[in-house]
Amino acid sequence: VQLVESGGGVAQTGGSLRLSCVASGLNTPEYGLGWFRRGPGSRREGISCIEGAEGTTWYADSVKGRFTVSYDKAATTLYLQMDSLTPADAGSYYCTYTSTKWYSGSCLNPNYVNIWGKGTLVTVSA
Repeated sequence: VQLVESGGGVAQTGGSLRLSCVASGLNTPEYGLGWFRRGPGSRREGISCIEGAEGTTWYADSVKGRFTVSYDKAATTLYLQMDSLTPADAGSYYCTYTSTKWYSGSCLNPNYVNIWGKGTLVTVSA
């Protein structure tokens, strides 16, 4: 499985961006696909993920109500629609694949991620 992100760029505060992640070699996710973020000087943070079987979505509190994760099975592509962006949302965004469900929402735990994409950079201007 290979994960390739795209869609990063520069947005103004209050603006929107849509990230995409093509999951090559992945027919049906065994568990979860997700997005992590690493801001300047901070650790990687689980932002959002979707559990493959049930389609259950999970969000970090910091993005609830503003970000929407979705998965197109036919295109094996994961999306992250980001609205109402703030400078705090800036950073590198990584697409991830977690093959085992350790507990509900464990696709947001970096310790269980099996595959990481190389990331795409998001900049939010004030």
